[in-house]
Amino acid sequence: MGKPLRIGMVGAGAISGAYLDTLEKLDDVRLTVVTDLDPGRAAAVAGRVPGARATGTLTELVAAPDVDAVLDLTVPAAHAEVALTALAAGKHVYGEKPLATTRADADRVLAAAAASGLRVGCAPDTVLGSGTQTARAAVDAGLIGTPVAATAFMTTPGHERWHPGPEFYYRPGGGPLLDMGPYYVSALVHLLGPVIEVTGAASRPRAEREIGSGPRAGERFAVEVDTHVTGVLRHASGALTTLVMSFDVQATRLPHIEVHGTAGSLSVPDPNQFDGPVELHRSGGGWERLPVSAGTSGAGRGLGLADLARALAEGRPHRASAELARHVLDVMLTLLDAARQGLALPVASACVRPEPMLP
Repeated sequence: MGKPLRIGMVGAGAISGAYLDTLEKLDDVRLTVVTDLDPGRAAAVAGRVPGARATGTLTELVAAPDVDAVLDLTVPAAHAEVALTALAAGKHVYGEKPLATTRADADRVLAAAAASGLRVGCAPDTVLGSGTQTARAAVDAGLIGTPVAATAFMTTPGHERWHPGPEFYYRPGGGPLLDMGPYYVSALVHLLGPVIEVTGAASRPRAEREIGSGPRAGERFAVEVDTHVTGVLRHASGALTTLVMSFDVQATRLPHIEVHGTAGSLSVPDPNQFDGPVELHRSGGGWERLPVSAGTSGAGRGLGLADLARALAEGRPHRASAELARHVLDVMLTLLDAARQGLALPVASACVRPEPMLP
């Protein structure tokens, strides 16, 4: 397919290792430049990749002639700024979720991409793995009949138990929905299509939390966002999804995602993982495990970036698109608005259901 897409990585934190593990195995992309607020971290990451180098600033990185696309692994609050800087310099962008923290910033990114003719992609790309995609293939093949409803659950006691600096999970822009919701809502759009209306409720049972690990263990901090969010999503297809995202559940046996139709039910694996068992319960039968039939098996973070590179070469849309990420962000923010107002609210945005990922 020609020369690989040359990547400049912005942000060399913990998640960068997962991306490096994938990128070094791919012929479609090649890491060339790395920058981070901590020069030592940037140098360490660049040192893992033959031919890559560290640079001091984002401005230097986007000006580099051997950077075609920027991989943004910074904190969510910086995503829009990094994307706009890269687009202004003529570079494609692929970033970690979310696309931005506000609708206005997300719209600025989409407008800049459209004006420049450049591509913007956004995680999660886990939904391109064999788990979600095999489930989607089963839905599309009519194995459960007409989809009627789905359930989606992400419940934990809270990230402060294991994270040594968890405050950002409990500040504006955080919370269980905005933190983990992108995986679940993206999977639901792949399975059932875009969302047109939401209603919900939310609560904040504790005003403070305690750090449970690391050098600051025992310190308490304020909780500034709702930590248990539940809602109903009405898809354009007519299906209804019941969604629960919580940092207040001590233990659970709830499934990650189930999809129910007129002829059967489907058990879908964790959308935060690429692979996992997909099980089908046909009407009048029992549970059976489906063979992998779609998606990329054994994939890792960066699959969406590789798909963007291939899409550029093939002249087709990429699957982990900014339009999908904008819609997912809008669904989540509208759900929080609905919870605060006690109303059912329309979702103003729309997106095209991405093309399936073939094996």
